[in-house]
Amino acid sequence: MTATPTQPKQMLSFEQFVKQLPDAEGRYELVNGEIVKILPIRLHETLAEFLSDSFKDEVKRLKLNYWVSGRIMLRTLTSNGKEQGRHPDVTVVDKTLWESKPFDYSALTEPPQLVVEVVSTNWEDDYIDKLDEYQRLGIPEYWIVDYLSLGSRNYLGNPKEPTVFVYLLDENGVYQMTAYRGTDRIISRTFPELVLTAEYLLEVRY
Repeated sequence: MTATPTQPKQMLSFEQFVKQLPDAEGRYELVNGEIVKILPIRLHETLAEFLSDSFKDEVKRLKLNYWVSGRIMLRTLTSNGKEQGRHPDVTVVDKTLWESKPFDYSALTEPPQLVVEVVSTNWEDDYIDKLDEYQRLGIPEYWIVDYLSLGSRNYLGNPKEPTVFVYLLDENGVYQMTAYRGTDRIISRTFPELVLTAEYLLEVRY
C-alpha cells in the first residue's frame, strides 16, 4: 500500500483573510492561520448592541471624534509573531483614522481606542489570548463583559459572579484591570462621563 501525501493547509495572512471572508451569516476571525466562524447567541448580540448604542450616544452628546462599530476587524499578533484577525463585539476608533482610508476594507492594523468582547463559551480567548494580543497592539482600553459568569473562579471569585472587567493600558504599555460588579459604576477612560453600572449592563434584556 502506498501512502498518498496530503497537502498541508494553507496558513492565511491577515490580508488574505480579509479578502476571503465568507458571505454567510455570522462573524469570522483568523485564528492560527485558519478562518473560524463565530455565531453568538441573541443575548450576546443584545448586550453588544446596547453598549454600541451607549457609546454612540456619548459620541453624539459630547461631539467626540470617535467612530463606533461592531463590524471592524483587527490585525493582531501573537507572542511568536503570528498574524491573527480579531472581530471585537464593539470597536471605538479615532474618526480621523477611520476616515483617512475610505475605500479600504473595514479592517485595521492600527490600534483603536477601545474594544469590547462579550464572553462566550470559549472564554479563554477573551481572558487570555485576546488580552495578550490587544495589549501587544497597544489598544488603550479593553472591556470583557462576562454576563454568564463563564470565566474561571480566578477571575470571577467563588461563587462566580457576573462581572465587567476594564483593562487600561498604563505608561509602560501594560494593562491594569478593574473589576465591576453590582452597583459599581463602570469607569471608562474613553467615555469618562458615561453613567452605566455593571448591574444595569449585565441585566440588559430584549
